[in-house]
Amino acid sequence: MKIKMALLIALVVALAACGDDGGTVEGEILVSAAASLTDAFAEVESAFEDANPDVDVVLNLGSSSSLREQILEGAPADVFASANTSNMDQLVEAGEVEGEPEIFVRNLLQIAVPAGNPAGITGLDDFGRDELLIGLCAEEVPCGDFAREALANAGVTPAIDTNEPDVRALLTKVEAGELDAGITYVTDVSSTGGSVDGVDIPEEQNVVADYPIAALTNAPNPEAAAAFVEFVLSDEGQAILAGYGFATP
Repeated sequence: MKIKMALLIALVVALAACGDDGGTVEGEILVSAAASLTDAFAEVESAFEDANPDVDVVLNLGSSSSLREQILEGAPADVFASANTSNMDQLVEAGEVEGEPEIFVRNLLQIAVPAGNPAGITGLDDFGRDELLIGLCAEEVPCGDFAREALANAGVTPAIDTNEPDVRALLTKVEAGELDAGITYVTDVSSTGGSVDGVDIPEEQNVVADYPIAALTNAPNPEAAAAFVEFVLSDEGQAILAGYGFATP
């Protein structure tokens, strides 16, 4: 009887050990993500780490174009989440992406103005007024590219006073009152909690931004990378992103 009991205990312990190994991820994971994902991905990071306590998510936030260049130059990264498809496409062409990227959210442009809209901005036409202080993201940055597309749709040649390196840098200047207006995303205006007001852009002038995500071919932690992408695409991940104003694809 004692022998049988010892064997049973040993079997239970062995099965438990196998269960512990199955499906677990651990270690550090480096996620390069568009600046417009700053607040949403901070919550995604927390939720993913709660579900995977042996993983430490490190977010590298910036313009999608600068993150793309970092990856192409060999900077370590496990996951790339871009604010447009063209930057992801360039990584796919370079063989840097594992599998097929997936669109995980969509976003829309919105005019950002200081609280109270002191300059009385009403639409994209105001971006052609020389007397106003107008800011856009730099042309090579997704929010800058999309903004120029929207202005072209409206037939407006903008009187640009500053080109900012990413959407959060532009939003900061608007929030501080250094600019009368800038073009950011709906989600960025929402993130300020009222310190920046938004002026909607008509649908026929606006541009839809598709955000793709993918694990990278040279990911230092491929298992955690795949798990993070899966989490972002899951119902829980999508609910978090929707809470920050992102639209489902």
